[in-house]
Amino acid sequence: VSHNFIGPLSCRTPTLHWSEAVLLNTVLSFISLITVVLNLLVIISVSHFRQLHIPTNILLLSLAVSDFFVGFLIIPVEMLRSTTCWLLGDIICTVYYYVACVILCASIGIIVLISADRYVAICDPLHYPTRITVARVKYWVCLCWLLSIVYSTFFLKDELIQPGRSNSCVGKCGLSINYITGTVDLIFNFILPVTIIIVLYMRVFVVAVFQARAMRSQITAVTFQLSVNLKSKKFELKAARTLGVLVIVFLICYCPYYCYSVVQVDLTSTSYASFLFYLYFFNSCINPVIYSLFYPWFRKALKLIVTLQILQPDSCEANIL
Repeated sequence: VSHNFIGPLSCRTPTLHWSEAVLLNTVLSFISLITVVLNLLVIISVSHFRQLHIPTNILLLSLAVSDFFVGFLIIPVEMLRSTTCWLLGDIICTVYYYVACVILCASIGIIVLISADRYVAICDPLHYPTRITVARVKYWVCLCWLLSIVYSTFFLKDELIQPGRSNSCVGKCGLSINYITGTVDLIFNFILPVTIIIVLYMRVFVVAVFQARAMRSQITAVTFQLSVNLKSKKFELKAARTLGVLVIVFLICYCPYYCYSVVQVDLTSTSYASFLFYLYFFNSCINPVIYSLFYPWFRKALKLIVTLQILQPDSCEANIL
C-alpha cells in the first residue's frame, strides 16, 4: 500500500491545456517572487538591526528562511512538475524531495517553537527573560533544523537508497511511501505538532484575556512602576495576538492537505489535492504580510532598506522599535 506525501505526481505528458498552464505558471511565478522578496526583507531586517535581536524575532527569522526557500525553490520546481515532463533525472528529483521535506518540517517545528515562546511569555512572564534567551532560542532553532534533516532522512530513506523507485515511467518525478511510514508521518508531522500548537495557544488565549481584564482594572493607577508593568504586558499581549494570527493562518493553510490525505490515499488524481498543496505554499507568502500589518518595526525597517539607509555607517544601531 502506498501513501503519497509531497504534491501531485507528474505525468509523462502535461495534463493541462496550454492556456491553463500559462495562467497557473503566471500566478505561481508572482506568488514565488513576492514570497522571495518579502521574506528576504524580513531576513535582512532581523539580521541587520541590533534592536531586533530578541528571542521572538530569532524564531521569525528562522521561519522567514524556510519561507524564503519555499518561494525560491519549492514553488518553481512544483511549477515545472505540474506543467511539463520531468527531464532532470531521478537523482535531482530525489534531492528536491529531500530538501523540500527538510524545509517544510523545519517550518512546522518553528511554528511549534513560536507557540511555546508565547506560552512562556504570557503564562510565566516573570521567568521569561531567564528561560527564553537569544542563545537558548538559537540552540533550539538549530536543533529544529537538525531534527528536520534526521526526520527527512528516515522518511525518504528508500528514495535516497534507490532514486526513482517511485517513478513508473520516464518524465515522472513522484514520491510514494508505504502505509507504516505514511502513518508515522501523519502522527509526527501533523497530529502531534498541531495538537501542541492548539493546546498552547488555548492556554495563552485564556491567560491573555485574564491579563487584559486585569490591566483595565488597574488603568487608573499612576505609579511609574505600574505604568512600566502595564506597558510590558501590553507589548507581550500584542505580540501574542500577532503571532496568534500567524499560527491560525498557518493552520488554515496547512491542515486541509493532511486532512484530505487521511480520506483520500491517492492524491495524484485530483486537482483539488493540487490546490490544497499550493495553499500550503501560499502560507509562506502570507507570513511577511502579517508582519507588515501588525509589526511597526518591520515597516520602519522596510523603509530603511528600500531607501538604502542601511548602507550608512552604524545603521544597525538605528532605533526602530
